[in-house]
Amino acid sequence: MKPVLNKILTWLVLPAVIVCMCWGIVYGVMKPIKFEEQRAAREKVGIERLKDIRTIQTAFKEANGHYASTLDSIVLFYNEGKIKLDMMIGSQDDSVAVANTKALKKRRPKITPEQMYELTKQGQRLVFTIKNEMNVKDTLFKNRPGFCIDSIIMIPFSNQRVQMETVVKQVSGVPVPLFEARMPYDILLSGMDRQLIVNLKADREDTGRYPGLMVGGVAAPNNNAGNWE
Repeated sequence: MKPVLNKILTWLVLPAVIVCMCWGIVYGVMKPIKFEEQRAAREKVGIERLKDIRTIQTAFKEANGHYASTLDSIVLFYNEGKIKLDMMIGSQDDSVAVANTKALKKRRPKITPEQMYELTKQGQRLVFTIKNEMNVKDTLFKNRPGFCIDSIIMIPFSNQRVQMETVVKQVSGVPVPLFEARMPYDILLSGMDRQLIVNLKADREDTGRYPGLMVGGVAAPNNNAGNWE
């Protein structure tokens, strides 16, 4: 019987054990690799959305003097708001227009761009810059046909909204508007390996970094930088 049992162990059981051990080793090695691949893919989408929020918040501040306090305000501003952009009238390559503009400003040093614009309507050739009011949605993200304002306020791969705060802080005695938008890893990476998420968060917290994606900052001005930059 023993020789038979030995053969069974040698030809059946032992190879199966070896296969299981090899599979366990491969799985242990591949698990963190796959985690990092999934994390990178999710972060890519999240970063793009936070960049878009930053772009709209910058435009909102230029138009209103402060940042939008809610995500709904961002959506409303994009859909119905207006911003003023510099528009060049005439061309610096037009020597006659350049000469006319210099002569006009010498005669009327306090002339405004609006007054100069009225003169161009009368046929005068001038070169100047004037503020032109345009719809936000006709200006921002025009090179992105698939852009959806309702998507950028959501944390990707979840049904939860981006976390956002706005404050006005005194910096050297001057009131400075600040905003911060966040996507915690607990939400952004939801459904992925829980222990690896815990490890990632612990590493971030141990080094004083936010455990997730964040743009801007309400603690202190940081030029609205993202923590991935």
